[in-house]
Amino acid sequence: MRLSLSEHGSRVFPGACLTPADRRLLADGALDGMLRVRESAGGGLEVEATAYVGVVRLEACEIRVLPKYLGGGLDVLRMLDYAAGGTGRLLSSEQDLTAGDPDLRDLVALMVTEHGERLLRHGVRRDYLTREDDLPVVRGRLLADRQILRHHGRLDRLACRFDEHDADVPDNRLCAAALERVARTARPDGLRARARRAAAQFAALAPTPLGDLRAVVAGLEYHRHNAHYRSAHRWAELLLSGGGLDGLFGAGPLASRAFLVDMNGLFEDFVTRLLQEGAAGSGLGLRVDAQARHRRVLFDERARSPYSEVRPDVLILGERDGRPFRLPVDAKYKLYDRKKLSTADLYQAFLYAHALGTPAACVLVHPGGPEATGARVAVRDWDGATSARVRSVAVDLRWLLGRLAGPEPSGAAARVWADVLDQPP
Repeated sequence: MRLSLSEHGSRVFPGACLTPADRRLLADGALDGMLRVRESAGGGLEVEATAYVGVVRLEACEIRVLPKYLGGGLDVLRMLDYAAGGTGRLLSSEQDLTAGDPDLRDLVALMVTEHGERLLRHGVRRDYLTREDDLPVVRGRLLADRQILRHHGRLDRLACRFDEHDADVPDNRLCAAALERVARTARPDGLRARARRAAAQFAALAPTPLGDLRAVVAGLEYHRHNAHYRSAHRWAELLLSGGGLDGLFGAGPLASRAFLVDMNGLFEDFVTRLLQEGAAGSGLGLRVDAQARHRRVLFDERARSPYSEVRPDVLILGERDGRPFRLPVDAKYKLYDRKKLSTADLYQAFLYAHALGTPAACVLVHPGGPEATGARVAVRDWDGATSARVRSVAVDLRWLLGRLAGPEPSGAAARVWADVLDQPP
């Protein structure tokens, strides 16, 4: 049974129920803060979604949380790719990706498989690895201390340390683990068969288990020998972590059943990348700092030390018209083209404007349609003089993703950059 609802939505599904295995699976709290599932007293299941979109597969049903501001999982996939440094263009045609109504997890599984197959076709990376082994002849360096301790007086077993050109490196282990997960858990039969073939080849090349995903990802460094692995690793990491390393599914029982993406964080990363690209192409010499921490804004006068830190999503800074210029920008994944800005978001924005803005201003970026106008709010003192301004900018996500996939993708970043700086595009 498939149960579908929109993010931040709540629905009761009559006739649906949990199996004992489902209840045990949900009892550990791994879904807390992402998706609430409980059995209604009157029968059926009550499901309440947050800003996480994706799928949770239980024994009794499959719960899909759909994005509210996008066309579907394919758009989420494009956002994920662009926010992580990709182009927003995917390998397969849109028709192939959407055939059979796949959920978001199967779309990511397809990307893992296609990138893995591409690596196999072009040749996987090998590197020199240091090995230690007992050999019949000397290879590399003889380990005298180990030879004396273990094989004293023997010439047929020699303790050696040597370098071997091998494919059993973290780059390939990550791909092997992700492909093995796809081969076991993807729904489409054809995709599982493709993944099994690719997983078998990677397993023969890199048989060492992956180990801790966070440690492996943190240790990856890209250079000219493995830069072509970056996209494959991005999709593998997403699949193995269940939607992102900040999630809770990497090693738990929901690892192969749940795939949920935080749209709040994804929207922030997406807007940040657009502004970075927009700044690079503007020629204005402005810099975009993402998540920069400012500890001198809130100061504890009693302790004579910083009280807390202030960290806007983006700070645009440099010089404009010969004068210092700083503009804090905060990304809010909220439908502000249909309602007023919340008081809490305004308070936060005005703090950024007063403390960081030069002049005192802040921009809130949020999803919205092409007809959205955006709010302009000013703070006035007792005498009516304006001390700071907050402006909201609506970005049409579907239009931006379509532009990124088109012949002139730079137009998407240029449009957002112009809107944020309140200048003609």
